[in-house]
Amino acid sequence: MLGFLQRPVVVTADINLNVVALTAVGLLSRLWQLAYPRAVVFDEVYYGQYISFYMKRIFFLDGSGPPFGHMLLALGEYSTNVPVWSLRLLPALAGALSVPMAYQIVWELGFSHCAAVGAALLILIENALITQSRLMLLESALIFFNLLAVLSYLKFSNSQKHGPFSPSWWFWLILTGAACACAVGIKYVGVFTYLLVLGVAAVHAWHLIGDQTLSNVRVLCHLLARAVALLVIPVLVYLLFFYVHLLLLCRSGPHDHIMSSAFQASLEGGLARITQGQPLEVAYGSQVTLKNVFGQPVPCWLHSHQSTYPVIYENGRGSSHQQQVTCYPFKDVNNWWIVKDPGR
Repeated sequence: MLGFLQRPVVVTADINLNVVALTAVGLLSRLWQLAYPRAVVFDEVYYGQYISFYMKRIFFLDGSGPPFGHMLLALGEYSTNVPVWSLRLLPALAGALSVPMAYQIVWELGFSHCAAVGAALLILIENALITQSRLMLLESALIFFNLLAVLSYLKFSNSQKHGPFSPSWWFWLILTGAACACAVGIKYVGVFTYLLVLGVAAVHAWHLIGDQTLSNVRVLCHLLARAVALLVIPVLVYLLFFYVHLLLLCRSGPHDHIMSSAFQASLEGGLARITQGQPLEVAYGSQVTLKNVFGQPVPCWLHSHQSTYPVIYENGRGSSHQQQVTCYPFKDVNNWWIVKDPGR
């Protein structure tokens, strides 16, 4: 029963020294003196503000893209002394790992090691990529997940020839879908890589349908596996980013006005201070806003001004001298109205 203890445990591994060397040089070029300059520069101010919102759990929405990239940057601790090194670490690592990944992609495509090294060196010495990798920006992470999606699908496609439905086959297929979702979740431009992967997968699926050596059940299993991994999983992962984003940010912030009143009331502070304790349904005593969705040129709210109508106009015509009520296109405290019981 314990016979295995009588034999030594032997582990063998194939190490590609090209990949090791490219990874080491990539890390050196991206991490060397990463804290310089010590102050935030360029768009780091822009992203640093959103990272600060994450630390304070203040709600925000960035119109430039989904929240996954901001959440990745927020993994670095943001404090009053602005630790630029820790905030720049993740983009630097993503930029460094893109170098050996480029090597692997060219090798998986069937080219020689020399061509793969040449492709990796082009990524390594490109000044624009080095600069983006050394700053608190999203481009390095976007490129990393784009390359990861392509590499994962190539690994999956090559494993299709040897062991379909094996653990490694499933791993690379699912990783492809997850990487595509991450790329789109950082910036919407990542959808082009996703469409590329879907296009190549569609061509391969068409070839599977025409393969006479496969049974109909086998072909159906192949198609279902690709549909789940490349369609269902990316959508679920993409939605998960927004779920986590909204779960973390529970306090009122500067972007509340672009959301619905019901959503604003769910945040701590801000509108919640007005609606606290009120029923969800409109009842006597409720404080409500009335919005005209057909207002021109933009939708507007019923608004009560501090000003009153004049007693007498310039032409001698009289008026009620009552408070002015108009349609106002911006959210304001004077947009709020209290529903009163007419019998009290």
